Amino acid sequence: EGVGQFLVVTGVWGSILFVLIYGVGICLFIPAIVLTSLGAAIFGAYWGFLFTWTGAVLGASGAFFISRVLARDFVSSRIGDRLRQYDDAIGHNGFTTVLYLRLLCSPFTPTCFGMGVTKVRFRDYLLGTALGIVIGTFAVTFLIGNLKVLWASGDWRSLFSLKVAGAVSILFLSLFIPMILKRWKSRNR
Repeated sequence: EGVGQFLVVTGVWGSILFVLIYGVGICLFIPAIVLTSLGAAIFGAYWGFLFTWTGAVLGASGAFFISRVLARDFVSSRIGDRLRQYDDAIGHNGFTTVLYLRLLCSPFTPTCFGMGVTKVRFRDYLLGTALGIVIGTFAVTFLIGNLKVLWASGDWRSLFSLKVAGAVSILFLSLFIPMILKRWKSRNR
């Protein structure tokens, strides 16, 4: 609560500080769900979404560059022909690959570092990440932000409100996005 109070009291600087903390946290392997939940609890559903999404994109970029600079050459010199074919395919289909992994809700930070050692271009990685995490980030921040309001008001009957039901529905439906994409992809072949 002390950190939350500090960030709320400091206004815009608090939100900038939170975004930076989120970004560094990703690079230090702090689970994204913890940071996202913290942002939603501090800033609420809507501002929490904006600040956590921004921090996640910043952290994902940092982790990608750390991995690219420190490990790409080593990994590419060690992979065999079979893995090189996958690396080439990932590089060729970077945006789609990253978007699909993000929609699959693959572990956030390991995916960030993992993509850094592949041939995927940063632009494709950034766009795939930024778009791919929107639904999940919104669902989590919206749910937690609304639960925060319920907790503060003490009106637990509102737990069954349309807002909470909507947030849970979005979160639940986001789990089916990979299956929908897979079916769509197989129909368009």
